[in-house]
Amino acid sequence: MAFAIEEINRNPALLPNITLGYRLYENCVNLAVALRAATALISGEDDSVTDYSCTGTPPVLAIVGDPGSTHSIAISRMLGLFRMPVVSYYATCSCLSNRKEFPSFFRTIPSDAFQVKAMVQILRHYGWTWVGVIASSDDYGQSAVKSFIEEVNKFGCIAFSETLPSVNPRMRIHQIINTIIQSTARVIVVFSSEAYFIPVAEEIVLQNITDRQWIASEAWTTSTLLLREGNFLSFGGTIGIAIRKGEIPGLKQFLLKLNPVDDSNNILINEFWEKTFDCKFQVKSNDSYTEVQSSNICTGSENIEKSKTAYSDVSELRASYNVYKAVYALAHSLHNLMSCEPGKGPFQNNSCADITTVQPWQMLHYLARVNFTTHYGDRVSFDENGDALAIYDVMNWQRADDGAVKTVTIGLFDESAPAGQQLTLNEDKIFWNMESKRPPRSVCSESCQPGTRKATRKGEPLCCFDCVPCAEGEISNQTDSVECFKCLSDFWSNPSRDQCVLKEIEFLSYEETLGISLTTISVLGACISAGVLAVFIYYRNTPVVRANNSELSFLLLLSLILCFLCSLLFIGQPLHLTCMLRHVVFGISFVLCISCILVKTIVVIMAFRATLPDNNVMKWFGTAQQRGTVFVFTVIQALICIIWLSSASPVPFKNMQYQNSKIIFQCNVESITGFSFLLGYIGLLASVCFLLAFLARNLPDNFNEAKFITFSMLIFCAVWIAFIPAYVSSPGKYSDAVEIFAILASSFGLLIAIFAPKCYIILLHPEKNTKKVLMGRAGPRK
Repeated sequence: MAFAIEEINRNPALLPNITLGYRLYENCVNLAVALRAATALISGEDDSVTDYSCTGTPPVLAIVGDPGSTHSIAISRMLGLFRMPVVSYYATCSCLSNRKEFPSFFRTIPSDAFQVKAMVQILRHYGWTWVGVIASSDDYGQSAVKSFIEEVNKFGCIAFSETLPSVNPRMRIHQIINTIIQSTARVIVVFSSEAYFIPVAEEIVLQNITDRQWIASEAWTTSTLLLREGNFLSFGGTIGIAIRKGEIPGLKQFLLKLNPVDDSNNILINEFWEKTFDCKFQVKSNDSYTEVQSSNICTGSENIEKSKTAYSDVSELRASYNVYKAVYALAHSLHNLMSCEPGKGPFQNNSCADITTVQPWQMLHYLARVNFTTHYGDRVSFDENGDALAIYDVMNWQRADDGAVKTVTIGLFDESAPAGQQLTLNEDKIFWNMESKRPPRSVCSESCQPGTRKATRKGEPLCCFDCVPCAEGEISNQTDSVECFKCLSDFWSNPSRDQCVLKEIEFLSYEETLGISLTTISVLGACISAGVLAVFIYYRNTPVVRANNSELSFLLLLSLILCFLCSLLFIGQPLHLTCMLRHVVFGISFVLCISCILVKTIVVIMAFRATLPDNNVMKWFGTAQQRGTVFVFTVIQALICIIWLSSASPVPFKNMQYQNSKIIFQCNVESITGFSFLLGYIGLLASVCFLLAFLARNLPDNFNEAKFITFSMLIFCAVWIAFIPAYVSSPGKYSDAVEIFAILASSFGLLIAIFAPKCYIILLHPEKNTKKVLMGRAGPRK
């Protein structure tokens, strides 16, 4: 402060013809002393007052200080009543930004609100969401920790919060140490001055607590009392926020001019000299010198330039630089006050302040608007709350080449920079005091990966959670997702639950094993039927073929070919056309088949009746009537199909209800009534046919076809009775497979039961395929 004022007084461009004066007071780290000093400054109680009219220049226009937040709060409340400007160089409590409570308070050090922002950005940068915080019990610590907790809770959690005792009771310190040891937080933030934190730091070193990342507030980041080699094992790698460092040209030379001879009455200089040079001054009393019991007597001529002390070290000018800026801010304010043009002033009637009678409140007006740049290139101005521009150096505790502990600047925080660019860090310069030599992990729970969601643990902070996998059909595609999102109806979650993929469309395909097998059997059945038809056509004039109504047999074989081939309509992706055709072709083919068998059964019965005397019934059921009967039965089924298709035609349908992960592509019959009539009519004809064949099974005929028809109808009815529950209970494509199986099984049953015995005689025993043999077997037994 003294150097800055002397420098200003020597500067002809700043405050010409004005000489600044000053008084220095020591607050003794005591609030009462600080208040008494402030009172003395504004009242001028040390002055000899001769102007009893209370006019003239006040004793003091502004005060630089106090460095402590608690002192500044008390002093500023009092001085605010007088509108006396107070410029602090070290009080950082964010509460001092309240303009209603502290209308005349300014500071050249950033508010804790900005320091907290800088710390929070460091925490965010490294993903530290689980942190402990320790704060001093004064206004500085408590205000800072309150703001810090509010900011951290926006993205993380506080593992613990401890308050440092002001009188350092051992029990309380041990409680804090135990909390640090037991906590899983690996990052600990400390808002405190060195005086409060040193006892706890000593205990941390004593108990060899390592593997912790310390974040230091500006109050102890550059503390020479803590930057000791013995503390490095526990506190090495500490990242701290430091006041912006500056350069003050000429300050070192000014400091080295210190000499006890020039200022013999300054007790502090004598004590400093004795401590620095390990000597003692002779004490003069009653015109004689008192003998000093020391081997080294101070002469005052010792060379201070050769001594290395914190006093002469100007490499880390931080708090001193703030004092320098505070003095220059007041000087520039006073200079602007003097530069006011009459009639253009800021006060009543556009008046200007008179330098000879200037008042503190006038000085306050100009101080709020001061704006200049220092030698170091830093701009000095105050915002609407009296706060300085927030610029911090980010420091890192590292070991020097000689083994000492030093602070290294590793980054910068500039509040005025664009969003996202306020914090800059030089990662290569950072020393991490960890085994991995990498930034530590400090989280209560590891991040939940995509495919899971966070589930908070009951009774624990929000940062402590379990990662629960998303349910089927739900996904989370972000880290630490709070909830899972349902996929759209046509989509389903992939196995890792981090992406919605199109649902698998399931239908009975020609490419799969089941589809290939059923297709092969269907084609094989149709080929066998066609082969049997060819045999019957070729041997159409033989007795076996002619005796079994060759025309109906041909028609029956054609219908069986259709029955085998209609099963192919149930395989492949359902289309609107195939959905309509599959049941129509199936229904008509089987009705045609059963109609032929039914007519053959009737013919067998009629033929037996015709052999009786005076019975000519066959003339009423000849070939034309047989054809007509088959046609009528088939037309009835065709009408049922036409009515069904016209009222509620079967359509392709994506069934998503049965299996959520798949789309079952099937044909929806739409009308259960239509489908029931179709199956019911087939069942009715089959039942009548079975009943007639069963009644005619014992007719006296050696080649009784009724027995074979009975057996075939027994197979047919058994298959379709078993089909109903199997069809209802089969999922997806397997319902189509069950229906195909029923079609094939019943078709093969009819083909084998009716035509296998005939083919056996025709192909393997042609000697029995004669009229004589057939007629002979029909005769009476010997």
